Amino acid sequence: MSGTSIDSVDAVLAHISHHGHELQATLEHPIPPGLRQAIADISQPGNNEIERMGVLDRQLGELFADACTALLDHAGVPASDVFVIGSHGQTIRHRPPSGGNAIAYTLQIGDPSTIAERTGITTVADFRRRDVAAGGEGAPLAPAFHAAAFARAGVNRAVVNIGGIANVSLLVGETLLTGFDTGPGNTLLDQWVHHHRGERYDRDGAWAAEGAVDPQLLARMQQHPFLAQQGARSTGKETFHLNWLTRCLAGLTNLNPQDVQATLADFTAQCIADSILGSAVPVDEIYVCGGGAYNTDLMRRLYQRLAPARLTTTAELGLAPEWVEGAAFAWLAWRTLNNLNGSAAEVTGAAGARVLGGIYPGATRSGAGATRLSAR
Repeated sequence: MSGTSIDSVDAVLAHISHHGHELQATLEHPIPPGLRQAIADISQPGNNEIERMGVLDRQLGELFADACTALLDHAGVPASDVFVIGSHGQTIRHRPPSGGNAIAYTLQIGDPSTIAERTGITTVADFRRRDVAAGGEGAPLAPAFHAAAFARAGVNRAVVNIGGIANVSLLVGETLLTGFDTGPGNTLLDQWVHHHRGERYDRDGAWAAEGAVDPQLLARMQQHPFLAQQGARSTGKETFHLNWLTRCLAGLTNLNPQDVQATLADFTAQCIADSILGSAVPVDEIYVCGGGAYNTDLMRRLYQRLAPARLTTTAELGLAPEWVEGAAFAWLAWRTLNNLNGSAAEVTGAAGARVLGGIYPGATRSGAGATRLSAR
């Protein structure tokens, strides 16, 4: 998995069956700075996009293959023991139907043919576009896995993934009620701290914690039309980015950068909390995953808004926050090869659940009880 934060490639080795999943090894594989910048650049409209995308597609395929190989070396597992690689790919555009796009589309790159060729392992990729073809948002896709991994009879739970963009899954007992993107997760926080301090992210939210929330800026950001949408909805860095923030800051000349960071943290927490508190059912327990689970300041802001519901991380349910999405795409790849639906229409708004992704055969293929590998 390589998400909108572009911080690393998260690879997990997992055993998956009809009875559940078990992580066997994990690896955080670095993204070279030049490649990270190329991803950031192609994520916004620019010149010579087809040539740049074609080159980057192959480069990312090589990078994801490297991540898979490094993980297998780390685990001491031969490629012949691996049934399938599930590769999310790198999202470079997301234009969902909820955004008013007449022809909706979503685009992830990281050539799966290169992954299959380099590793010799059958690869499943391009998970999102089938859901879009069926009239859905193509995102978020993790809620179906959240339900399979975290739902429990008699308890209403919310699972909050805070990556670059944040999303929520609402679980009523063992049933997935709905799921949707809530707005920015780490993306604006990361972009702002990098712009002003040259740091990739605000460690523990320490910089934001020392700032003061500006009510006027917060009110302006809360007017974003995405936040008024109901039903199936998804968003991305195309919507929440520094240019939009700059427009929100127009005329607010007395704000220092640290106070802007604090306001961004409050905005992220408010978007998540409003989505949970505005749901049709009361939520008893809230479990956070993704990189935002380690942002102490952001977790504090969520706790203040969501009490008395219990707020903790998915680690308490047996899956560390940073590996949930990697495990989700391993699970989705396993479902694809077993001809099982991977999407949830109650989340994406598609015409129905669909088997997701394209299959790229590898040189090796083991039995159905074999170890499975996912790289995001």
